[in-house]
Amino acid sequence: MRSISMKSEFGRGFIVNLMLLSRHFGLPPERAFFGAADHLSEFIVPVQFRGTEIEELVGRLRKMVLWHQPGILDKEDAADIRRILNRIAIAVDIELGIPDPDTGKYD
Repeated sequence: MRSISMKSEFGRGFIVNLMLLSRHFGLPPERAFFGAADHLSEFIVPVQFRGTEIEELVGRLRKMVLWHQPGILDKEDAADIRRILNRIAIAVDIELGIPDPDTGKYD
């Protein structure tokens, strides 16, 4: 039985928070970072992904979002974060047994 918890303000979980972060980085770079860090407070790496490339990529993602200074290298940092989000998605698919995941030509 699931325990009842309080509703999260900015999302709680792994895939949920990846989705919310992806929405931010689908915006123009100068707008992408505003509020993105809020989705990191309850961003949880599942136990089965600890010690894997996924956990390492999530650590890099956290640092890039938290350390970004809005207005400085917005375009470059947003592009790097989109690449990390894509790498996380591919790594998760590989962990789930998908033999050849690909983000596609127009990721």
